[in-house]
Amino acid sequence: MGLDSLAELWVAICEDCKKTITEVGFNVWIIDLKPITIQSNVLVLGIYSDYKKQIVEMNYKDILEESCRNVSGLNISINIIVTQSDSSDVFLTEPTSFNMASLYTFDNFIVGSSNRFAHAACLAVSDNPSVVYNPLFIYGNSGVGKTHLMLAMKNHIESKFPDKKVEFLRGEEFTNSLIESIHSGTINLFHQRFRTVDVLLMDDIQFIAGKESTQEEFFNTFNALYQENKQIVVTSDRPPKEIKTLDERIRSRFESGLLTDVAPPDFETRVGIIHSKSKQLNVPLNDDLTYYIAEQIKMNTRQLEGVVKKLQAYVTIHQKELSLSVIQGFIRDIINDSLPEPITVDKIIDEVSRTYSISKSDIFSKRKTSEIAYARQISMYIVHELTQLSYTSIGKSFNKDHTTVLYTINKIQKLLDKDPSQKKIIDDIIKNLQG
Repeated sequence: MGLDSLAELWVAICEDCKKTITEVGFNVWIIDLKPITIQSNVLVLGIYSDYKKQIVEMNYKDILEESCRNVSGLNISINIIVTQSDSSDVFLTEPTSFNMASLYTFDNFIVGSSNRFAHAACLAVSDNPSVVYNPLFIYGNSGVGKTHLMLAMKNHIESKFPDKKVEFLRGEEFTNSLIESIHSGTINLFHQRFRTVDVLLMDDIQFIAGKESTQEEFFNTFNALYQENKQIVVTSDRPPKEIKTLDERIRSRFESGLLTDVAPPDFETRVGIIHSKSKQLNVPLNDDLTYYIAEQIKMNTRQLEGVVKKLQAYVTIHQKELSLSVIQGFIRDIINDSLPEPITVDKIIDEVSRTYSISKSDIFSKRKTSEIAYARQISMYIVHELTQLSYTSIGKSFNKDHTTVLYTINKIQKLLDKDPSQKKIIDDIIKNLQG
């Protein structure tokens, strides 16, 4: 496998394993791993510390191998070896090569009828931050290219205006950073981080909806930046008017700027995406195979790129020509992988915890303050709505008996029937979980 293709495979593996490994765990243990070679379905990784090698093998090797399978579709095993130094020439790439964000540019964004206006707006903002379209609000379903556009803007602005401070993050990260700063007493550092930037790019803004403290903080951040004529760009899975629990003040500010949607790609755009990715990865796809992939995967550009990446790994490892049957198998895997993960009690508690600023431990505890009790009751109600768990099983999760669960669910249902504002909050929690 050549340098570019191995580096690309490793970048994809790293991105996939981030879904399972915490940010701290990744930065401490995984980032120092470097790909050396891949032969006979064995990926050889190097690391300069025997101690780190042991930790990775004990705690992360299975996760990395699972990510290998997810990315390549092949049963690849991992062998970790210790090298002489962290700067050894045996490494094919430096850690900075693993910055996935740097791969997203306007040049490799395929423009079609479904995204042409959004692309033009983003390019205009990147060429003239704070001069046109401020704020810029981009919305569309998952996997249609919103994050690509945001990262392309970040890279373009940083290249053209090296003195400008650009901050890119997701709405959920903004919420988590706020909670952490409050708990650690570092709210001033939080303000310094977000209110002194020249360009704020926030992905998936819908995740702050319904979270009162987060929305208040974002509103103040927005005002501080806007008054200083700083650029603000956000994305969402829906337009502002459809985010039910979004603060009205925030909604009105979004709607005062430019709103643009990114729709699922049409056939020609899908073909263009496949052509571009297969050329980048040196995957020999003829027109018939390209058209077949474009006809099968219609809604999601990320899935199109995923198929091509798996085909690249297949060709490199097996040294075989691609056939329709091989592609059909990879498409089935991609479609099955894209099915939503089951909604668990833990995931529900996480979302309720963030929305009401009540810790998970308090929700599971026996504490009975009104705020904690209410968050606990809401959690039981949503668990009943979104899972197939019986009243008894729900009760076990919260250390309650089934009659208490039944009473709680009926109580919350009556409350929601009478209180539209609370119903909006619950609806948004459910939508975030399902999305």
